[in-house]
Amino acid sequence: MTPMQEKIIDFLKRKQGYVSGEEIAERLKISRQGLWKHIQELKDSGYEISAVPHLGYKLDSSPDRLFAFEVTSDLNTKTIGRKILYFDALGSTMDEAMKQGFGGAASGTLIIAEQQAKGRGRLGRAWASPKYKGIYASLILRPKLPPAQASVLTLLAAVSIVEAVKEACGQELQIKWPNDILCSGEKLGGILTELVASMDEINFVVIGFGINVNNDAKSLVSGATSLYRQQKQNTSRVALLQEILRKVEKNYLALEAKGPEAIIQKWRGHNITLGKRVKVYCQHKAIEGQALDIDADGGLLVRKDSGISEKIMAGDVTHCR
Repeated sequence: MTPMQEKIIDFLKRKQGYVSGEEIAERLKISRQGLWKHIQELKDSGYEISAVPHLGYKLDSSPDRLFAFEVTSDLNTKTIGRKILYFDALGSTMDEAMKQGFGGAASGTLIIAEQQAKGRGRLGRAWASPKYKGIYASLILRPKLPPAQASVLTLLAAVSIVEAVKEACGQELQIKWPNDILCSGEKLGGILTELVASMDEINFVVIGFGINVNNDAKSLVSGATSLYRQQKQNTSRVALLQEILRKVEKNYLALEAKGPEAIIQKWRGHNITLGKRVKVYCQHKAIEGQALDIDADGGLLVRKDSGISEKIMAGDVTHCR
């Protein structure tokens, strides 16, 4: 959307009825011909706009597109998501966010893509990103944390997504360490965190998240689910993303004010890993035992059958039956 198209939509939303083309053109200082052209392009983008002679234009509905203008409207955050870069299609939001991070993008900058050609999860796995179905985004943060605690940001993102989905559509979700968002035992979303840091200071962190929102069965891989499959109705992706950003900001402020324990406490309340017997595949070996807890760095503490506990910072976790 162009800045002028954003002004037109904002004007029509505030009027909530028919507005003459003459009034719109005069207020926005454009020609009637220019207004008509913008209206046609907005219709092509999915906005339903009625045009009636002698009455003017009326906005009937907005598309469920994650346009920056739509997401920031009534968002009411201070930093998170205040700057958004929107792409109809992109190779990977993570790659673009890393590029923007190295370029000095402000903390809270969000990269959104309606479709990814090379969406990825942990360990380079592909993440299916069908167009206009899910939320595929990467958030740039510049936290004042020691690099060893960067993993807490993965927990923060997971907690924020679970809280947001509960708030936006009433669906209860669970978190599987380290980065899986589950619903009824199936994968609804995932989180990928990448860090750029020196030995003692974080330059920036990129938190990528993919959530299956309005995906039907055909667009889901085996073992995955979506909010549509769970609730049998579409969810507003704009409203859900807005709520995620609000929850991220709230939890990020709590992290800065109170430290990692503020996030870890919440994470414990949503997780399904602690207390279970698990097998963790990491660094070309498998560790099996009981998942006891997570520490202040976000590491998983596993007590092996020998009685010795081991801290694991990254790995694939399987819950043993």
